[in-house]
Amino acid sequence: METAVPFIAMVVQQLAQIGSMVAAKVAMSSGMTPFTFTFYSSAFSTLILIPLSFLLHRSALPPLWPTFLYGFFLLGLTGFLMQVLGILGLQYSSSLLSTAILQLIPGFTYILAVILRMENFDYKSLNTMAKSVGTLVSIIGAIVATLYKGPQVFGSPLNSILAAPSHFLLNQSSAWVIGGLLMMITSLIASVFIISKAFVLKKYPAELIVMLFYSSCITILCAAFSLITEKDLNSWSVRPLSRLKALVYSVIK
Repeated sequence: METAVPFIAMVVQQLAQIGSMVAAKVAMSSGMTPFTFTFYSSAFSTLILIPLSFLLHRSALPPLWPTFLYGFFLLGLTGFLMQVLGILGLQYSSSLLSTAILQLIPGFTYILAVILRMENFDYKSLNTMAKSVGTLVSIIGAIVATLYKGPQVFGSPLNSILAAPSHFLLNQSSAWVIGGLLMMITSLIASVFIISKAFVLKKYPAELIVMLFYSSCITILCAAFSLITEKDLNSWSVRPLSRLKALVYSVIK
C-alpha cells in the first residue's frame, strides 16, 4: 500500500490542477487579471503558511544563510513567471487545452534531469525507453492540441462534425495558438522550477519555510507589477462570488 501512495498523490494532484484551471478560467472571465488573481492566491497562501511553517519547524529550523535567500528568491521569480504565464495562456485558450499541455511537465523535467545528470540515460533499459517514448508522445500531443482545435461537438449538427474538413489543422485563431505556446513555455518553466526546488530542498530541508518564502516573493512581485500595469480597479475586487470561490479553491489545492 505504501508504494501506491505516491501514485495516488499524483492522481489527486492532477485532479486538483484541473479544478484549479477551471476556477481560474471562471475568475478571468469575470474580469480578474493574471496579476491580481496570482497576487490574491499567493497572499492567502502566505498568510496560511506563516503560522504553519514556524509551528512545525521551530524545533528543528535549519540555519538561514544568505545563499539560501538567493535560492528562495530565484524560486519565487521562477514561480512568478510560471503562474502568470500559465494564467495568461489559460486566458487566451481554454482550461481543457491548458490542462492537456501541462502534461508536458513530466517530459520536460525528465529531459532536464538527463541533461543535468540527475537521471541515468541507458538506451538499453526498458525504463529509459518507456520514459523517452512517453516524453515524445506528450510533446507531439501538445503540438497537435495547439494546432488542431477541431469542430464544435455540442450544439453542432452531426453532419457538420463528420464532414469536418482537414483545414482545421494550422487554421486556428491566433488566440488559441498563443495560448497553447504560452502553456508550453509555462510547462518548461515549471520543469525548471521542480529541478531548482529539488536542489534547494536538498540544502535546506524545511519544505514549509521554502514555500513561505516562495509565496511571499510571488506576492511581492505580483503586487509591484499589478500597481504598474493595472488601470482598472475593478480587477482587484473579489466580487462577484465566483472570483472569491476561485481564489479559495486555488489556495486549498
